[in-house]
Order: sequence, then structure tokens, then C-alpha cells
Amino acid sequence: MLSIKVLGPGCANCQKVETAAKNAVANLGVEAEIIKVTDYAEIMAYNILSTPGLVINEKLVAAGRIPQEAEVKTWITNALN
Repeated sequence: MLSIKVLGPGCANCQKVETAAKNAVANLGVEAEIIKVTDYAEIMAYNILSTPGLVINEKLVAAGRIPQEAEVKTWITNALN
């Protein structure tokens, strides 16, 4: 099962990243646990300068922007291989 983390305080942009991740998982039909990480110390452990961030299987794939759902699908597919 994939582990997907959305890093951020819960702002509107963080919610958009979470929605993109949920839609990508649903459209690909894969099992994934989507975790919202709001603890600042835990977010900073990923060495990002700005939120939102997206981590798939402990690999930071996006930070400081809202990725398109198509990008998220590609990252999920790559993480499965």
C-alpha cells in the first residue's frame, strides 16, 4: 500500500493537493493511505521551504505548489514500480 502525505497547515492550497491525491488514487484504483501532516517539526524534516508539500512513499515529489492530478498519477505510478 502506498503512503501519501500532504504537508501543510491545512490551508486551502493544502486541501487542493489532498483532493488531487485522492482523485489520482481513486482514478488509478490503487490502495493508498493519505495522511495530513500539520506538525511544523515533521514538515520541516522533509526540508521544504514552503507548503503545501506532497510525499509519496517517503519521497518528496512536490513542494510550494499545487500539482496537477495528472502529475500526481505519474508519481503514484512510478512509486508502484
